[in-house]
Amino acid sequence: MQIEFADFTAGARSARGVAIVIDVFRACSLIAHAIAAGANRVVPVAEIEDALALKRAHPDWHVLGERHARTLAGFDGGNSPTDLLRHDLRGRTLAHTTHAGTQGLAGAVNASHVFTGALVNADATVRAVRALSPDLVTIVRMGQNAVERCAEDDLCAELLAAKFSGAHYDVAGVRERLREAPAAAKFFDPAATWAPEGDFDLCTAVDSIDLAVTMKRGADGLMALERVG
Repeated sequence: MQIEFADFTAGARSARGVAIVIDVFRACSLIAHAIAAGANRVVPVAEIEDALALKRAHPDWHVLGERHARTLAGFDGGNSPTDLLRHDLRGRTLAHTTHAGTQGLAGAVNASHVFTGALVNADATVRAVRALSPDLVTIVRMGQNAVERCAEDDLCAELLAAKFSGAHYDVAGVRERLREAPAAAKFFDPAATWAPEGDFDLCTAVDSIDLAVTMKRGADGLMALERVG
């Protein structure tokens, strides 16, 4: 199995083989938590207007949107797993547009399979990808606003690569390392109400969720993220 790394939206578009799209803070972590909480599927959307169109067409869906970490007007929520998990998600469909993560998920159109990448379900993701016996895995780091590498996505990429190779990776200090990451500052800023402190814990709890999330085309023709198996 060959492992390659790519970055940002362009990297997602160029990804071949199995693509794992990483966005630790917070899109892919939120998606894993949503599916674990019983959501049926999550539709990743690149454009704000497309997400709003889905909201109009499906008023029963829970539609989430953020840009620069802030919740978008007219949406049911932003990108906070803490806030989302206050809702009963069982059997629900979510639509989700963010500045980085969903851009990569929606853009990885040349990959044979697409998985979300996060610390919370890293081990389950590696197991699910291994089960496909792929020749090539492309790990895509979406980074800060999909334009700049960031510590949390780099760390997750390192962890996934170590798991694929069978190498030991010390996860004991992950929370402490990421506590100092620039992107983590918002979680500890009382003024950043759109990024509660609980999000940091929900995004850094390594392997706390034992399921992988992959992209499938639904009966309605939409590409959506669902639990593997």
